[in-house]
Amino acid sequence: MKHWLVIGATGMLKDVSVWLINEGNHVTVIGRQQKKMQNLINEAKNASKLTPLLVDYTNYNNLKTALIKSQETRVSFDCIIAWIHGSDTRIWESLFQAVSNTKNVILYHIKASSSYLNNDSTKSYIPSNIIYREVKLGFIIKDNNTSRWLTNSEIAQGTIDAIKQEIPEKHVGVFEPWNLRP
Repeated sequence: MKHWLVIGATGMLKDVSVWLINEGNHVTVIGRQQKKMQNLINEAKNASKLTPLLVDYTNYNNLKTALIKSQETRVSFDCIIAWIHGSDTRIWESLFQAVSNTKNVILYHIKASSSYLNNDSTKSYIPSNIIYREVKLGFIIKDNNTSRWLTNSEIAQGTIDAIKQEIPEKHVGVFEPWNLRP
């Protein structure tokens, strides 16, 4: 059993959180909306393996406090799944500070398709105790040469596949031709 932290766990990663719990892991989830958090709690078959943290991760001080308190009652995080928007490095610093005393923490960084073109500098400040993995989210091209964004279910399955495959980089959907993106 591992202790997972899932940021963005009540939205598009809800199915990932439920799967991790059903696999026997303890999962600490961070979400911003009480209703979505309650839906996740209701869906988890074994809610005793779930620690819900209702916090807005963009408030890095609240995030850091919540993570420290969470680890006071549970063991340190073994794995992190992070769906973090924006480039505020203080969010990452708060996250990394919470696992600074833990060796070999696996981080699955969920990245939107725009990161395919943008130079994301997240990797440049990853501490040495973090094993960094990326899940890059693309889009789906339909038969008539139109496209659509990935569904929450497709994103969740791609993330689960990345965890099972234990690979450094997982692409979900396609990224080319870029001009066909939705």
